[in-house]
Amino acid sequence: MANIFEDESLFGGRRQNNIFKDKKPLDHRFLPDKLVHRDEQIREIAKNWVDALDGVTPSNMTLYGKTGTGKTAASKFAREQLIEAASNENAFVKVEHIRCTDFTTEYQVIAELCNRLGRDVPSRGWTKGEIVNAFRDLFRTNAFGKKLLLIVILDEIDILLDKDGDGILYTLTRTNNVAVLSISNYLDFKNLIKSRVTSSLNDKEIVFPPYGADQLADILSERAALSFNEGVLDDDVIPLCSAMAAKEEGDARYALDLLKNAGELAYDDASEKVTSEYVKRAKDRIEHNKVSEILSTLPLQQQRLLEAILTLTKQKEEITSGKLYESYTDISKGDAVTYRRIFDFINELELLGIISTNTISRGRGKGRTNIIKLQCDETLLETALYTI
Repeated sequence: MANIFEDESLFGGRRQNNIFKDKKPLDHRFLPDKLVHRDEQIREIAKNWVDALDGVTPSNMTLYGKTGTGKTAASKFAREQLIEAASNENAFVKVEHIRCTDFTTEYQVIAELCNRLGRDVPSRGWTKGEIVNAFRDLFRTNAFGKKLLLIVILDEIDILLDKDGDGILYTLTRTNNVAVLSISNYLDFKNLIKSRVTSSLNDKEIVFPPYGADQLADILSERAALSFNEGVLDDDVIPLCSAMAAKEEGDARYALDLLKNAGELAYDDASEKVTSEYVKRAKDRIEHNKVSEILSTLPLQQQRLLEAILTLTKQKEEITSGKLYESYTDISKGDAVTYRRIFDFINELELLGIISTNTISRGRGKGRTNIIKLQCDETLLETALYTI
């Protein structure tokens, strides 16, 4: 059989691409030469990290902000700048970025740091004391009379804390010559940290607000110039992508995904232009993929809870936790979890962005009530639920 990647009927147009010149800048992990609309936050990081160039351990920091507000990009941008400056000044500084979605325990993080810094350790099997001692040995004075200064970026730290506790922060903050920059989507993530660790963390906080539509348009314009051939984008494409993403809490990742998917749909159609219609189709594709992917990973009881939310939403009902539990038990037909467990499900679904909750006061003497709302398209959810 001939190599499928050499099949001209499938990929013949690949080399004569009328739409894209380079897709990489449309990936949210791409780091541009200039990070627009995050100068203030990058400068705040730099003000704190500049001490490292003098051999002084910087203060710990925490970056807060919703998904797609530039936290990771800003930390990586500052990281590249610091590494360059340290090289120019012959300072012994390392900055390591750890994705806590990939390393979800203290042992895994410490082992990964050891391996990156040249100390081979097993990915499992050692005691906590052994792995921590191996890590701390790295900070002894080297043959040139210098000590390593390490900055650890813990991206999406709430995932690690939720799964494995705050031991990683305790270890890192109690290790000489180590500073921590934590990144979290949630302002309340410190509820997962014990007071003794909060005290040793003693961090500076930087908030990343959501991007506005105009700011998103600037970001997309910069990336589009790098990614698309000249003249292929209709004038209303970037404003439409920006407006849609602004409604998604100013999520730059979503804006980039919209623009990339719109371009791919135009390419698949052999179109010479990316139009607003492709943007609308891209939105449907992204939402369908997101909902389907999330639902396929949910346990049966959470799927039933979503079915109950969908039913009440279609009935135009105000969804309180009590009313939701009634609908859920009807759907479950005797195979229901407890009322208390439902609150855990609600929190998990909210973290996934499928629903939102809002606590409102009913007035004096009437207490407070949680109102639950669906945050994805009803038709998409219904289709996904009944095709699992």
